[in-house]
Amino acid sequence: MKYLSGCILFLLFSLNTFCQKGIEVGANIGLSYYFGDLNTNYNLSRPGPSASVVLRRNFNERVSIATVLTYGQISASDENSFNTFERIRNLDFKSTVYDASFTMEFNFFPYVHGSQDYYYTPYLLGGFSFMKFNPTSELNGVKYDLRDLGTEGQSGGTVYGLVSGAFVYGFGFKMDLNRDWSLNVQLTGRNLNSDYIDDVSQDYPDFVTLESRNGAEAVALSNRATDPDFAFQGLQRGNGKNNDVVYFFNVGIMKYFGTLPCPTITKGYY
Repeated sequence: MKYLSGCILFLLFSLNTFCQKGIEVGANIGLSYYFGDLNTNYNLSRPGPSASVVLRRNFNERVSIATVLTYGQISASDENSFNTFERIRNLDFKSTVYDASFTMEFNFFPYVHGSQDYYYTPYLLGGFSFMKFNPTSELNGVKYDLRDLGTEGQSGGTVYGLVSGAFVYGFGFKMDLNRDWSLNVQLTGRNLNSDYIDDVSQDYPDFVTLESRNGAEAVALSNRATDPDFAFQGLQRGNGKNNDVVYFFNVGIMKYFGTLPCPTITKGYY
């Protein structure tokens, strides 16, 4: 409790020492990575593209908040697993994701746009986001929305949602190119409140009931095992104890709009 109180007092003090006011607007491009039931060994061989737009509000040379809207593509396949069980399971998915994050950033060094001395810094960030996803897979050349097929026997109120909250964390590096423009490099993770971004979480369902409810395609996409005797009702299909995680690695350019009311922190300007 004392530690938490100290952090809150520090942030309140920081927010009230307005040595640099202004906003930054920019855009990033980069890569998306998924880790979950279909990528348990943290395989990095299937990155997807990502892009984002950023709005950052600077309170001073140490603290800022940012709103980021991110588009990404993620995918995974048991074919890439080192685990024998997972290779026989033979599941896969793809999804486009849309993420809206709200974070607070803390600069390790004083950072002032236009300064000849304080023009770069690594930083940490933390906050929350909301992510929209929709896992899909192909069967005989046709793409299917897996949630609609209830591949683990879901129906009615047990069908999972396609929007999840997430805890956001990460670190980055920012550096002035001149007074108005800066280069930003950032790695951020999203720990989702959902384990279904890949459509895999629990056990194999009763295939007879699944077929009568959602058709033969639902059974074929629920059980894609290479061994016909592998899957049966109740066999663990995924690990519901661990939720899914998505990472974004981005590089971008930011444009600064603001004033510098405390020039004494710097020795000169460009």
